[in-house]
Amino acid sequence: MKILSFKPGHDGSVAFVEDGKLLFSLEAEKDSFSRYSLITPQVIVQALDLAPSLPDVVAIGGWHKQFSNIYSGIGAGYFGLQPGEVQDGRFFGKPVKVFSSSHERSHLFMSTAMAPIAPLKECIVLVWEGFMGAFYHWQDYGARISRIDVLTQPGFRYSALFALGDPTFSEKGEDTRLEDAGKLMALAGFYDGRDIPKGDQLVIESLLTSKTVFPFDKRVYKETQLYNCGVNTPRMHAAAYYITNRLFEIFFEVAKNRLPQNLPLVISGGCGLNCEWNQRWRASGLFSDVFVPPCTNDTGSAIGTAADAMTHFGEPCRLEWSVYAGAPFLRDIEPDPQVWAKKPLDLTGVAQRLAQDSVFAWVQGGYEMGPRALGHRSLLASPLTSNSKDLLNTIKKRESYRPIAPCSLYEDLEKWFEPAIDDPYMLYFSKVKTPALPAITHVDGTARVQSVKTENEPVLHSLLEAFKAVTGYGVLCNTSLNFKGTGFINRTSELVAYCEEEGITEFVIDDLWYSRSDASKVSNPIHFEQRAEPMRLWGSMGI
Repeated sequence: MKILSFKPGHDGSVAFVEDGKLLFSLEAEKDSFSRYSLITPQVIVQALDLAPSLPDVVAIGGWHKQFSNIYSGIGAGYFGLQPGEVQDGRFFGKPVKVFSSSHERSHLFMSTAMAPIAPLKECIVLVWEGFMGAFYHWQDYGARISRIDVLTQPGFRYSALFALGDPTFSEKGEDTRLEDAGKLMALAGFYDGRDIPKGDQLVIESLLTSKTVFPFDKRVYKETQLYNCGVNTPRMHAAAYYITNRLFEIFFEVAKNRLPQNLPLVISGGCGLNCEWNQRWRASGLFSDVFVPPCTNDTGSAIGTAADAMTHFGEPCRLEWSVYAGAPFLRDIEPDPQVWAKKPLDLTGVAQRLAQDSVFAWVQGGYEMGPRALGHRSLLASPLTSNSKDLLNTIKKRESYRPIAPCSLYEDLEKWFEPAIDDPYMLYFSKVKTPALPAITHVDGTARVQSVKTENEPVLHSLLEAFKAVTGYGVLCNTSLNFKGTGFINRTSELVAYCEEEGITEFVIDDLWYSRSDASKVSNPIHFEQRAEPMRLWGSMGI
């Protein structure tokens, strides 16, 4: 059975599943479109180009229309555990089944179908995201699903604290920003153990108990000390630490007291990107195992709807998949040979340049599913000097307090990290055991480590081995290759523009290494403060 699946709304995506195998998952934000984009004509055309044949089923995830006074759903709507709806339809003249199930079900079926031990007869699913915050008892391979409600809007409540302290956030009752949750997670690491003022605790408890924070009217808290206090401040550090603990405690108490114990836990929703919470679930002792997919946020929803459709039509809820199921890199131009010297990839040579503090833009194969760069659309640098963190954050135009994640040889995890978690998707925190890796060590001593095995990612593994041979450390800085506010770069024209704009003198595309022939004249990085938007070259399609 061939299923073409669409996710409407933000984090728009298109997935194709054939006989239980995920052939591709394309995200609208990738190829340098704005973060959290809706599905675009380009991604639809790209999906039709990559699809091996016409589908038997067209699946549409549930969503909602933006009305202020009524609820009107797209497809099966946002909420609901009832089985999907099926209608007869046509696709390019071919009769097909048109399937739709709720956005809520897409989270459940994505996380369970992608689990390593799928199909799961029984497990617990935690869905916590902007709107939903609940556990689900999954039984009989998904034929029976019961919801245990915990807290609505956990993601929005978390982001609301950042908005409250941020003087740039509007006072007019706007939606909290999707990117602020990750920033607050970084700020929590700066907490220095000082007493958290009682008034600040009461404000946070109000955020956690209010009927809604969507949209967030920060004027309600105008007389509090947290109001516009600034984000990178001791007060906000303490508040971020407090709300991080309280949110986890709320869900932990329900898990401990109301759920069957010692079942596997699978996690879905944007809060599943919080590495500290994921680590706490692993350490909780409540579950036999914990699995978080790399596309745990809405980037995996099209996959979930496809898995729901697959199960509806009699196939097991199990997917064969790779995290690198994104689109191949588009070589739309050849870099100017007068500027960029080309040669075959030499991993030892790259490792030596990295050890000399060069930054590499690194491209391999198809792009990664989800928001984490995992060695296919990455900026790589040496972790051995703190300057690398500052340089990468400057190149990416990120706040200075944001940490830089590492990738590490799987074989060496125990040398440098505690616990040594086999985490190929950067979804857990570990403590860094050595002061020799300052660029990837957050202020609280933690790092979000991608473990790299040769069977999963042979080229990156070989590069880490080469860097270890040069420096003694099989670890590199690994952050996403993107313009500020956009998804991963996915074409040569934009990669060259990015490198030239940011003063990056080295990039790799698969088995080719490009170096600036005039690198000695290039400052690193170059700044273009006057430009409001990054350069984007959409290629021959004119999109």
